[in-house]
Amino acid sequence: MPPPGTARPVREPVREPVGEPVLGEPVAGRRRLPEDGRPSRPGAAGHRGEGAWPVRTQVGIVGAGPAGLFLSHLLARHGIESVVLESRSREYVEQRLRAGVLENDTVELMVRTGVGDRVRREGLVHEGLELRYAGRGHRIALSELTGGRSITVYGQQEVVKDLIRSRLDSGGTIHFEVSDVDVHDLDTGAPRITFGHGGERHELACDVIAGCDGFHGITRPAIPAGVLTGYERVYPFAWLGILAATAPSATELIYSYHQRGFALHSMRSPSITRLYLQVPPDEQIDGWSDDRIWSELDTRLSTTDGFALAAGPILERGITPLRSYVVEPMQYGRLFLAGDAAHIVPATGAKGLNLAVADVCVLAGALARFYATGRTDLLDGYSRACLRRVWRVQHFSWWMTSMLHRAGDDEFGHRLQLSQLDYVTSSRAAATTLAENYVGLPLPLPGS
Repeated sequence: MPPPGTARPVREPVREPVGEPVLGEPVAGRRRLPEDGRPSRPGAAGHRGEGAWPVRTQVGIVGAGPAGLFLSHLLARHGIESVVLESRSREYVEQRLRAGVLENDTVELMVRTGVGDRVRREGLVHEGLELRYAGRGHRIALSELTGGRSITVYGQQEVVKDLIRSRLDSGGTIHFEVSDVDVHDLDTGAPRITFGHGGERHELACDVIAGCDGFHGITRPAIPAGVLTGYERVYPFAWLGILAATAPSATELIYSYHQRGFALHSMRSPSITRLYLQVPPDEQIDGWSDDRIWSELDTRLSTTDGFALAAGPILERGITPLRSYVVEPMQYGRLFLAGDAAHIVPATGAKGLNLAVADVCVLAGALARFYATGRTDLLDGYSRACLRRVWRVQHFSWWMTSMLHRAGDDEFGHRLQLSQLDYVTSSRAAATTLAENYVGLPLPLPGS
């Protein structure tokens, strides 16, 4: 049975914009976005790191997570200036542990745009994954089923490090530890961002603002009431996740369906393992000792042929609820939302970071077209273009979550889940559907 969920009522009809996203090669000398018919002026933008405060830029980006940093990186390749504002310290954002699975085209985008050296050298390329249930493992041959596409295990914090280093080395502007960020005049040709730093207030004039500040950020709530419609599904379980100092017990990810609940075996490196357990949404981490965690993982990942789970010191642990969320539209005036500011997916499908990258590919292509030609069709069509992929990814993540998690004592639902698992692991067509979605839908890559 599908997990319960709720949707907020529609407030206003969503505009039906047109246009297709394009992400081209790097170009210099782009036209500036007009303000009331006049070209904008870069002003003092262009200082790097913690240098002099800019007073004007073309694109103001709120948030230095993967979405904001990737957008700044892609815009720079088109000769478009940006300033990134981040409330946390550089150290914090570079150490923040999040997703660790990169889709095929996310890696390709990093390589083709000059930030892929480390992911090629250190990332763990996987050509398959395992679905495990009833004590047996069933391999889904991702690469074989998708014409050679794959996934790469490489921590989100490593992606962030690569992007920050690249932006600062190339003269990009990122300001960390800003406070009291607010956005203004979103429905005009001259939006502004105000923020504090060092006890002083600063103002950044922009042509466009990109809200890349996550689900709890300030940009989405700044849109007037009645403009947005939110759709949400809250799942009746959470994940207890650990990072352990032990070598992975398998060479590929294992998604295990067990009568006691879901378990996932993943990894971050050849010496660090990432593991998860399905728990109730109100579970308290204090109730889980190291011994209890390893015992439960061992039970849920066990097989009839004697799979051996390697235990080790637990470096980090935490409990994360699962939810799906989408806001429509993803834009208002000169504000464009990207990544978690616009949507959240359950981690089962490994899509959060990758979906954020897809958003900013669309936005970067639309802005490049605009500054080069003055055309607005791609900017007007940003939300529509993104939401096609967002809802496909939401469905895949919901499907994986529903297939692999036990929902109480519902025996009818349990039988349906076993039937679905049998079908996916015995039908090439069904396995191909999983594989195509897991390795990721194509992105508009430069040079394609």
